[in-house]
Amino acid sequence: MLDDVPGGGTHTLGLLYPPAGRARDYTTMQLAFVGGVAEAATTHGYDLLLAPARTHEDPSFRRMLTGGRVEGVIVMEVRREDDRVEHLADAGFPYVAIGRNHRTDETGWVDLDFAGLARGCVQHLADLGHTRIAFVNRSAELFDSGYGFARLGDEGYTEAMKRLLLTPRAYLCGDDLASGEDVVERILREDPATTSLVTQNEAALEGVYRGLTRHGRSVPRDFSVVGVAASPWAEQVNPPLTAAEIPAKEMSRVAVDLMVRRLTAPDAPARHVLLKPLITLRASTGRCRPVPGSEPEPEFPDFDIDF
Repeated sequence: MLDDVPGGGTHTLGLLYPPAGRARDYTTMQLAFVGGVAEAATTHGYDLLLAPARTHEDPSFRRMLTGGRVEGVIVMEVRREDDRVEHLADAGFPYVAIGRNHRTDETGWVDLDFAGLARGCVQHLADLGHTRIAFVNRSAELFDSGYGFARLGDEGYTEAMKRLLLTPRAYLCGDDLASGEDVVERILREDPATTSLVTQNEAALEGVYRGLTRHGRSVPRDFSVVGVAASPWAEQVNPPLTAAEIPAKEMSRVAVDLMVRRLTAPDAPARHVLLKPLITLRASTGRCRPVPGSEPEPEFPDFDIDF
């Protein structure tokens, strides 16, 4: 338990975010959230103190929550089991979350409907006649750590594929160009008849496009790509990506609004904001053109029937 009380009158908020570590750099999306929170805090007259902390044992976590440095904390990239959230809740320290788990229901949170967006992406491709649809997720490190967006995206994709009686093929992928090229290699090696993919790994997107080009697949003539990504990423690749946008600036603003509301009206009911952006059609998806010589996906799954 934490002994100190929140820093009344400091007009400073804290932002907890996972450290990049040696294996990866901060993504443009992560930096967009940090910048968005800082900008939104300023509009409310608050400064922002940053602390890279993956667990409550990180020194930066302890320093932020002791000595009355901050009045409240915003937690970013919440995991399914997140001891940062557990300690904040148990200590009664004011906090809100960007992301959610079972414990954040006690406080305010803002999140994106990653499961619903993945289902929508699959349905968009199915409506275009695609049946061999792969899923490119985030890294094994993030997935195994229980990050909500990675798990929810996988669940939404798998659910949609099974509902359409199609075979799910999900892949974990590092947040860099080389990993994007590598995941395309794995997808086409395991199922050369694949004609489309859904991705929520924007950092690997350019590598995915390069990998498809290297394998002679033209987007969208031979292969369709749809994803969940911030608009700058979606618009800068060629062809521009059909995608549901991650509204980092809006989510950051909502998180700060929820934090200020928590501080000014601590007894008010917690608010939960789940955003469901629409898929913006661009040039990366088209009608399915089956790979020559490929076998069609069976219409129905196989069943064992006893006579």
